[in-house]
Amino acid sequence: MTSRRLSGRALHGGATVSVVLERREGPIAIAQGDRERRLDELTVIAGDRATVLRDAEGALRVSTIEHLLSAFAGLGVHDGVRIVVEGPELPVLDGGSVAFCEALRAIEAPRGEPRVRVLAAGSIELGRSRYDFAPGPSVDVAVELEWSDARLVPRAAWVGDESVYIARIAPARTFAFASEVEALAERGLGQGVDPESVVVVGETILCSGRPFEADEPARHKLLDLLGDLYVHGGPPRGRVLARRPGHGVTHRAIAEARARGLVG
Repeated sequence: MTSRRLSGRALHGGATVSVVLERREGPIAIAQGDRERRLDELTVIAGDRATVLRDAEGALRVSTIEHLLSAFAGLGVHDGVRIVVEGPELPVLDGGSVAFCEALRAIEAPRGEPRVRVLAAGSIELGRSRYDFAPGPSVDVAVELEWSDARLVPRAAWVGDESVYIARIAPARTFAFASEVEALAERGLGQGVDPESVVVVGETILCSGRPFEADEPARHKLLDLLGDLYVHGGPPRGRVLARRPGHGVTHRAIAEARARGLVG
């Protein structure tokens, strides 16, 4: 059995945690301690600054999994991998999905086609967020943001190409606005921040390592959206345009889209 272990600090909890990706036949499964469940057996229980999944009994609970699942979506991996989480949260690593992509490629995770699709055109509005759906022959996902900072590009899109995902989406680092940092710290979030894995947007834009690009926050929002769509069997074949997406609102929007027959 081929496997890869990735270790690092948890973004929000700050502890050192690990995740092991194992090449194994069968559906995508997540294991933690003595529990193992298929991904489709887990439900979303929180979605503020991260996506949290748990089983029905509450014994398996995994936080901040969206970056890993985004890599699955970007590489078109829909089965053949077991995810072993050692800790309550996944490591933040590079702040995006590069390390996860490299691990999936190293274990030769199988590629496949999307298993859900957009069935009908329609829109879902939840507060200030809006999700537009339209049928189409291939994956076509985009985000539109309303930044108050004119330095930031407000849009990013992806049409299902693995090489584009690896080159442009996976490297987009997690970010926060300087005005949010103190409030996040008061809530105990962001304790595992590495200067090279996060961008802080303030009067000046703070980052280490790679130079910042104006569309990087939008690309990271797209990265997160792809991971959240993957939880629900996506990203679907068809058009999804998310305006002002967020973890919690995305999961609510997909649930409503399924209930209305827009996605299936």
